[in-house]
Amino acid sequence: MEHLDHTTEVVLPEQISPMADAAQLGAVRTKLAQQNAERLASTKRYSRRQIVLRRFWRNKTAVVGIIGLVIVLLVAIIGPHLTEWSYLERDRGHYLEGPSAEHLFGTDRRGRDMFAMTLEGLRKSIIIGFAVALIQTGWAALFGSAAAYFGGWVDKAATWFIDLMLVIPSFLMIAIISNRFGAENKGVFIFILLLAGFGWMLTARVVRSLTMSVKNLDYVHAAKFMSVPSGTIIVRHILPNISSLLIIDFTLGVATAVLSETSLSYFGFGIKDPQVSLGSLIGAGQASAITHPWLFLPPAVALVVMLASVNFIGDGLRDALDPSSKSGGGKA
Repeated sequence: MEHLDHTTEVVLPEQISPMADAAQLGAVRTKLAQQNAERLASTKRYSRRQIVLRRFWRNKTAVVGIIGLVIVLLVAIIGPHLTEWSYLERDRGHYLEGPSAEHLFGTDRRGRDMFAMTLEGLRKSIIIGFAVALIQTGWAALFGSAAAYFGGWVDKAATWFIDLMLVIPSFLMIAIISNRFGAENKGVFIFILLLAGFGWMLTARVVRSLTMSVKNLDYVHAAKFMSVPSGTIIVRHILPNISSLLIIDFTLGVATAVLSETSLSYFGFGIKDPQVSLGSLIGAGQASAITHPWLFLPPAVALVVMLASVNFIGDGLRDALDPSSKSGGGKA
């Protein structure tokens, strides 16, 4: 809060003479009102968005996450233009050679440039992570809010379906289904849908619980009374009220999706050759991590930096959006 200028004359009630006439009392009251108005005007007010942003940027870990993610994205976008090699191209004169001026990260057993392959794997993992998080968060928001809003048999059927999906061994199902598709772009798209299709249930449960409370608010009842369509009420009145949860879930969902893709690709069930991802590169290089570390370290380091950055951002958003949080954000 900014203080009034020291030259401002403050009129105190004790300065008013008991014998003052009505005109003098009126002038004093007017001056007191002006001083109060100046104090209110000098008080800097913040919107909720500004408070959240201030809390987020005061969180040093979250800032580190932002910097790390920006670096990862820039490397994935600009990196391919810094090398003359494609991740599919082979250098038949350099098989399984260490880092050099021509091949910054060395080459693999097929003579492929590890720098180009790491960049392609990073790009593929980023696309998969953000696409899966967007699809599963959006579907969970619509499914959970609709189930709670309509209630009755719709809610019971939706809850039953969520419970059914939770007991299905998702890792095994994704491995079996994805193994039937090839390595072309269609296979990557199917893989994204599979990861999203088995990752939305827990978020939908939380959204359903929050919608149960939000749908009983006065403005929602007023919208129903005005015959506003149910879909409009859900999208325009209910979901914005739980947007904090959805933002956090999306951010952490990126890291979860990348980790799931890495695990599946590591065991050969995800991205298939000649396509590459960080998981497939780590899986291919782990056997030679001691003897030929350049096959393992670049994709492993890229994966750790990306996952750590996204998780730092997610934790920072959670602290900033939670008014009761004491970690990282501080007072706004």
